[in-house]
Amino acid sequence: MISRKLTSKNINIVLDQAILILQRGGLIAYPTETFYGIGVRFDMSASLHRLYWLKRRPRDKAMPVIIGDIGSLSEIVSPEWLGSISSSTQSLMERFWPGPLTLLLPARAGLSEYLTAETGTIAVRIPGESFALRLATRAGFPITATSANISGMPPAESAEMVIQYFEDSLDLLIDGGRTAGTLPSTIVDASGDRIKIVREGIVRTSDLFQENRNNPYRT
Repeated sequence: MISRKLTSKNINIVLDQAILILQRGGLIAYPTETFYGIGVRFDMSASLHRLYWLKRRPRDKAMPVIIGDIGSLSEIVSPEWLGSISSSTQSLMERFWPGPLTLLLPARAGLSEYLTAETGTIAVRIPGESFALRLATRAGFPITATSANISGMPPAESAEMVIQYFEDSLDLLIDGGRTAGTLPSTIVDASGDRIKIVREGIVRTSDLFQENRNNPYRT
């Protein structure tokens, strides 16, 4: 496993290296605005299978992804749904992206079952200010953002924790220091006619329904 300590001087080099590894089917661990995540390219089945095996993740648990901009939704979300986004969902995207709000949206046909767990939905967000946001923006394709841990164990807040879980099983570890930790992203099901809170995380339920609240996570 390659380990790279992230600095302001080498961030562009590390980004290019991470994207190259993803494009070749590799697995990377990277810091987000909450915890460390493990990334593979969304459309590489063998890489998704390897990730599930490493995490010992149950097959009935879907795999969330991050994107760099709303335009990338077209690669993973149903085109029919994209053509008729509700005003409430549009508002959530505008107010909380970039940020720790994950939306469950109708999945595009043909997406790997590793991503959807046969639910018909895909979990996606534009991450808040972090290496993860720069990575997703620069890559231009969706990247998995499952927490860097063995399923059922606490999410990794540091590169050291990632190593404890996976030793040298990953292809690249990007050491960005200790992340903010505390709470994971909030998950909202926006796939149907009504918005449903699946998991309350950093973004509080009360904040979701305050239409004029500014996004504290936006860069």
